[in-house]
Amino acid sequence: MSTSNHREITYAEAVREAIREEMRRDDHVFLMGEDVGAAGGVFKVTTGLYQEFGPERIRDTPISEAAIVGAGVGAAMTGMRPIVEVMFGDFITIAMDQIVNQAAKMCYMTGGQAKVPLVVRTTLGAGRSSAAQHSQSLQAWLAHIPGLKVAIPSTPYDLKGLLKTAIRDDNPVIVYEDKMMYNTKGLVPDEEYTIPFGTADVKREGKDVTIVATSSMVHTVLNAATKLEQDGISVEVVDPRTLVPLDMATIIASVEKTSRAVVIDEGYQRFGITAEIASLIADEAFDYLDAPVKRIGAMDVPVPFSPGLEPLTIPNEERVIHTVKGLFRDE
Repeated sequence: MSTSNHREITYAEAVREAIREEMRRDDHVFLMGEDVGAAGGVFKVTTGLYQEFGPERIRDTPISEAAIVGAGVGAAMTGMRPIVEVMFGDFITIAMDQIVNQAAKMCYMTGGQAKVPLVVRTTLGAGRSSAAQHSQSLQAWLAHIPGLKVAIPSTPYDLKGLLKTAIRDDNPVIVYEDKMMYNTKGLVPDEEYTIPFGTADVKREGKDVTIVATSSMVHTVLNAATKLEQDGISVEVVDPRTLVPLDMATIIASVEKTSRAVVIDEGYQRFGITAEIASLIADEAFDYLDAPVKRIGAMDVPVPFSPGLEPLTIPNEERVIHTVKGLFRDE
């Protein structure tokens, strides 16, 4: 990405810019959720939107995720383009029927006669000492459901471009934003842009090992890659950007080049994103592999409240470095 005509903004500002631009572009777009209006959201991501667009298009809702998402499904089916904020990804559990049985299936059940252009924005990620009910990374759940698209951006640039694409899509899209990255800064173009779904991004080129990383784990891996380079190991970092659709072509091309692969995601390791991508690599690039595909995920325990214990459950640089070095021990 060229740095000309770019400015540095935060992950939170990227969300706000995407929503503002799309609401100005299309009167059918509106936002609703708990405290998204005058309060600007629990993470202050939507600050200023209420003042510009008013209570008709920036709607505060009762504390009922089932009602919020259900209303969003209905609005989408009748011609609107709602953006629904579910404050914490953990609370998706309360709206699973609306998302999984209604939004995801309506187009199929009506033979394409009904569309559900709904965006559900929600969060993932531990690290704030918010305890077990506010700290999970459950993106694998909704990536499992046919009929849903799932975006998981790691930078302000990716977040803005993917969110704008999501708002314009005629299908339901879940956008996962890592709550720990809202203050992270990155370069974003001044001009209008979108990012197509199903297009992975090689965040760092390398020749010895491919690491497929999602969301904030991209930054963890990039830091680890810098340290591994000092030990003579060249790491290529691939960010899928969307889980559904998943750009396996870019991932496989990278593995064919490096012959080693590690997959990392902050979701629970058991039955998760890492398992799916690792199995696809093993299926499609087995003949190129010089070592087994390795996976790194969150510890399979409820996230502790304790500031001393919580970091131990989250993948970190040291674990990445140890895992990567293990791929070369038999040489």
